[in-house]
Amino acid sequence: MTDVYLLLGTNEGNRSENLLKALALIELDCGRIVKRSSLYQTEAWGIKAQDSFLNQAVVIKTSLAPMSLLTQLKAIEKGIGRIDTIKWGPRVIDIDILFYENEIIDLPELKVPHPYISERRFTLEPLNEIAAGFIHPESHKTISRLLEECKDTSDVRKL
Repeated sequence: MTDVYLLLGTNEGNRSENLLKALALIELDCGRIVKRSSLYQTEAWGIKAQDSFLNQAVVIKTSLAPMSLLTQLKAIEKGIGRIDTIKWGPRVIDIDILFYENEIIDLPELKVPHPYISERRFTLEPLNEIAAGFIHPESHKTISRLLEECKDTSDVRKL
């Protein structure tokens, strides 16, 4: 079983319900959730003129290979009602693979570690809560160090 770190986010509809649905489907279709962060209300990143997000980081144990996991996560997003529109736009649910254990994956459809981890406070805050000592396989810095060095000043509040 492989440890995989995910970030869930939502800013449309009933955000709490969207996260609960996603978590239940992840457990059903992808693997056992072994850790979950608190919920965080976060300012939109990339395109600021939209509603704030609810974000949560989780660690799952999965037997799925990276591309199979991505396929399952995309199916969960679609099943909950996600419609792809503009990059970084509003969404009912978004599930990102942050880390797939210590693997480095560079495919057109999947980049792991997630390329924006160190630039996004909304990712680092919840991730730091559950994996402060995890070492990023490319930068070789802990999550807590990446958070200390993060230049993003977006509003991120633990609920």
